[in-house]
Amino acid sequence: MNIWDYIALQPMINVLITLAHFLFNNFGLTIVVLTLIVRFILLPLTMRQLRATKAMTSLQPKLQEIQRKYAKDKQKLAQEQMQLYRESGVNPVGCAVPMIIQFPIWIALYQAIILSLAVNPEALLNLSRYFYGWVAPLANLPLNNYFLGLNLAQGNVILAVLVGVTMWIQQKMVTPANQDPRTAQQSQLMLWMMPIVFTFFSISFPSGLALYWVISNIFSIIVQYFVTGWGELNLNFLKPAPKDTSSSRDSKIKKRLALEEGTKKTQQSSTTADKTQKEGSSDGKSRDISQNSGGSNQKSSNPIKRWFGRG
Repeated sequence: MNIWDYIALQPMINVLITLAHFLFNNFGLTIVVLTLIVRFILLPLTMRQLRATKAMTSLQPKLQEIQRKYAKDKQKLAQEQMQLYRESGVNPVGCAVPMIIQFPIWIALYQAIILSLAVNPEALLNLSRYFYGWVAPLANLPLNNYFLGLNLAQGNVILAVLVGVTMWIQQKMVTPANQDPRTAQQSQLMLWMMPIVFTFFSISFPSGLALYWVISNIFSIIVQYFVTGWGELNLNFLKPAPKDTSSSRDSKIKKRLALEEGTKKTQQSSTTADKTQKEGSSDGKSRDISQNSGGSNQKSSNPIKRWFGRG
């Protein structure tokens, strides 16, 4: 065995086989539990990576502005970008370091699952080279490869599709929204190519590995949600369609307008009637006054009435 086998693969295989001893020799449940244990151990690094990615995403508009401003001066462009990183407290390498640390552990877990799914004497013999000599691992061989009716030593289409779907959801959540056309095209290519490639890999490899990828992707989706929310993943199709209230709203508006219009007409008609009544009363008074004045004028102009003192 080489150094990699001693420091990574052999410990992972022994932990996997020993854990199966305490989980009723259920290898599928062992894969689920071990995957969650590894992901929880690496959770601080994962959180650091997600926060760094979120910070870098928030700087995308400013970075694009700097790239447009200094597109012809590469040296000035690099200086302005580093200045922006220093002012914002963002380390571009912070997105890659946690991933680099986690990657060997994922590779070791992947190889341990493949080697532990020994289905023939030659594979069992090869697996025995990695044991520490503990009684528990040797007592559990051969492992029970069936989990929820699936043979984990063979490829499975359902798990392969789940691998592609969960990987697409995870990548969609971390895809930044504001990008230049070239970067956006590359992101869209990666968004679809990686899930498709891993789906075909999952069909070709034993489904125990696909189970590991599905559990790991679901764990990443949950952690990503609590850090950045759903991101660019559009879940409007999960919401109930809003009821079409336009017709009822229009009818209410029409009724209100008609009521207001009727009230205005009533007020106008009452105002007109009041004016007419006032004008009529004023016309009658003026008519009486004119008649009285006309009569007094007639009396005063009659000499006989003036003579008798009636004028």
